[in-house]
Amino acid sequence: MANLKEIRVRRESVASTRQITSAMKMVAAAKLKKAQNAIVQLRPYAEKMQEILGSLSGSIRTDKGNLYAQDRDEENILLVLITSNRGLCGAFNSNAIKAAIQGALDTYSYQMMAGQVHFVAIGKKGNDFLKRNGYNVIYNVSDIFDDLTFERSTLIAEMIMKYYVDGDYDHVDIVYNQFRNAATQILTTEQFLPIRMDELANENEVPVNVDYIFEPTKDYILQEMIPRSLKMQFYKTILDSYASEHGARMTAMHKATDNATELLKDLALEYNKARQAAITNEIIEIVGGAEALNG
Repeated sequence: MANLKEIRVRRESVASTRQITSAMKMVAAAKLKKAQNAIVQLRPYAEKMQEILGSLSGSIRTDKGNLYAQDRDEENILLVLITSNRGLCGAFNSNAIKAAIQGALDTYSYQMMAGQVHFVAIGKKGNDFLKRNGYNVIYNVSDIFDDLTFERSTLIAEMIMKYYVDGDYDHVDIVYNQFRNAATQILTTEQFLPIRMDELANENEVPVNVDYIFEPTKDYILQEMIPRSLKMQFYKTILDSYASEHGARMTAMHKATDNATELLKDLALEYNKARQAAITNEIIEIVGGAEALNG
């Protein structure tokens, strides 16, 4: 059994840790509220834009001439991995990293062997892991979470879209955590490019009796809306990941605080047992000494 000093030092250490985790939980909860409001307010707009885009593509039913829906052989693959800049958020980062690597190995095994799978890392944790393990990261950014705006995410989206249009990459996937609630994050791998116009049309079928008048033409509106929709969808994935991060961190810190509280209870019991044992030993020594003197 540990002595009283060791137990006392450990209790102080655990109590200090509990204070830190409790404070981090409150900070994460405050940040989560703001991030959750942002993603909840954006989703209806992004979904409506997808619905309109699907309706237009359903009435036109063609991918020809669309820069972002080119059907070509998938030789060069770009995976966008979204993680956080900091840890202490449970399996949030590790799950996203594993999904990206596993997806590359399973879905694009041939391209991986040929060295034709590259990464864009958004977030320090994902970037550090990829570079440490020798994966090809062509671009990384971590300061976007310091001031997360649509304009800043658009710069990254435009870069990725240009890679695709120029033919540098034939397929782009985004791996991120989709926000459901504070305790639930859905690991998601989403195709960013090329756009599947037929899938959009199937998801947003237009009633046959509805005939809208479009000004300007439907083709023109479609060509204008597609890049805007892509930028909006990209911004939504980053907001989803950002809210998920704070939800995961709040949950992790809540569990850590509860574990520290339970450990303090166990240490208090162990301390009392050790103190009682020490007192008993002292009494035995005193009694033994007294009997020796009397003898």
